[in-house]
Amino acid sequence: MTIPTETRSIFITGLKNAHAMENQALSIMKPQVSRIENYPQVARRLEAHIGETEDQIRRLETILGDFDEDHSTLKDWALSMTGAMAAMGHSMAGDEILKNSFANFAFENYEIAAYNSLVTIAELGGFTNATASLEANLREEQAMAQWLEDNLRDVTIQFASLRDMNEDAKI
Repeated sequence: MTIPTETRSIFITGLKNAHAMENQALSIMKPQVSRIENYPQVARRLEAHIGETEDQIRRLETILGDFDEDHSTLKDWALSMTGAMAAMGHSMAGDEILKNSFANFAFENYEIAAYNSLVTIAELGGFTNATASLEANLREEQAMAQWLEDNLRDVTIQFASLRDMNEDAKI
């Protein structure tokens, strides 16, 4: 089977974008974890997802390598800087933990959409060797998004309770 050149090109661009997206995720999560004091359940889950994200990056690099391609250093750097700036912006908010929770949930859903698209392109292009890794990344992002959704109420209640007791509730 001949792979259409454009399908391959779209797939490689998507993989490079996903690699940069995962680096952006690390630049968002790592500063959050380093600042969390009052929400150990959030810190534990973020630490676990940082490990998953590092695995996702390795999977993407393997797929790119299978196509004799490499990630885009410029995209990785640009999105990492964007993520770091977003994390810094939230650190100044009085409700930092809530803003981080909202942003993390939105970002996880963005990643889910990206991986759904990549799986579809892999299927269209016949890139069957890539599908299992992309689906693994997708499942991890779905699990993280579900965890964030399931725990938002508890985090919000904890934040409000700390504020009611005049405690530092930010993070």
